[in-house]
Amino acid sequence: MKNSDFVAVRCEECPIRHRAVCARCDGDELAILESMKTYKQYAAGETILWRGEPLDYVASLVHGVASLSKTMEDGRTQMVGLLLPSDFIGRPGRTEVEFDVVATTELTLCRFERKPFEKLVVETPHIAQRLMELALDELDAARDWMLLLGRKTAREKIATFIDMLAQRSLASGSANDLKLELPMTRDQIANYLGLTLETVSRQFNALKKEGVISLSGRKEIEVVDLLALRTATGDDSDGGMLS
Repeated sequence: MKNSDFVAVRCEECPIRHRAVCARCDGDELAILESMKTYKQYAAGETILWRGEPLDYVASLVHGVASLSKTMEDGRTQMVGLLLPSDFIGRPGRTEVEFDVVATTELTLCRFERKPFEKLVVETPHIAQRLMELALDELDAARDWMLLLGRKTAREKIATFIDMLAQRSLASGSANDLKLELPMTRDQIANYLGLTLETVSRQFNALKKEGVISLSGRKEIEVVDLLALRTATGDDSDGGMLS
């Protein structure tokens, strides 16, 4: 679905309804959220929020992909995470943004004004619990990110990246025979994983040659052998590194 094709929907019909911050809300709670939400669309490459900018709203990502990054004093920029559909932007109680948030693809946000949303969190245990779960998921992702950058080989990094996209597609029920659309260019993937463009292309081609994945152009990928892909990540069945 293209961003331009998105049509505002009621909360009950939202494509991220059962994974977003409102996942456990009842009808009355959804009605309150419905009254305070607005949708906003962004083009690929457009900045959503700058680091240090006042946080006037929080939001769930409905469609598309965004990157989180920080710029260092010498001007270098490091991508530190990705936001995929149902991920949450902002934290109740915080008034500033900690990362630059940029639309990697065309995307749509479901936005809530921060102060009314914070009041709702205090009054609605379902939302507070779901926010905590999302925060813990983000912590797990950050730990995985540390492992990815610090210990994994180039092959393992690429396999892990593809597996991450596959798992999110499976969780959302949107995967069609594990055919995925890459949300980033290979330059962006290289930056995200701390690799060179040449290394990224070489590892994609190696996985293709081995029959683990199939490539269609530069943006579409199909996971042909999910077990082989998981093996290539270097993680054991419990999620730790294989020795």
